[in-house]
Amino acid sequence: MAEGGCFCGAIRYRVGAEPVSSGICHCRTCRKIASCPMLPFVVFPADAVTFTRDEPVEFRSSPLVTRTFCGRCGSPLTYRNDKVPGRIDVMTCSLDNPEAFAPTFHVWAGEKLEWDVISDGLPAFRTTRTEGQRI
Repeated sequence: MAEGGCFCGAIRYRVGAEPVSSGICHCRTCRKIASCPMLPFVVFPADAVTFTRDEPVEFRSSPLVTRTFCGRCGSPLTYRNDKVPGRIDVMTCSLDNPEAFAPTFHVWAGEKLEWDVISDGLPAFRTTRTEGQRI
C-alpha cells in the first residue's frame, strides 16, 4: 500500500498494488508538464489507484495520453496512455514516500536536454523501452 497527493493537500490517493515498473522520462512534454528536466514515474495497475480526497483535473496532452493534476496547486499526479489501458503512471514525487520506488531505467533519453547528463548507470532508451534503442 502506498499513498500520495498533491503539494497543497487538496487531492490524496491510495495505491493498493505493487508497482509494475519505475523510471524517469526525459521527453519534452514531461519536461513542460513538470517544469523540470526529467519526470520520475511509477507504473501501477490502473485499477489499483484510488483517489481518496477530491478528484484531479484531467487533460489530454496528446491524442492518446491523459494526464491529471491538482486544479488548485498544479501538481502533476498521473499519466495514462490509451495504448496501455490497464496501467497508470503515478508521478514518483507525488508519493508520500518516493524513496520506496527507485527508478530502474530512463525513457525518451533521445529528447533530453544537452546538459542533462545521465550518469546513474541505469539503462537509457532513446524513446520507449519497447520501441526504443538503448543509448
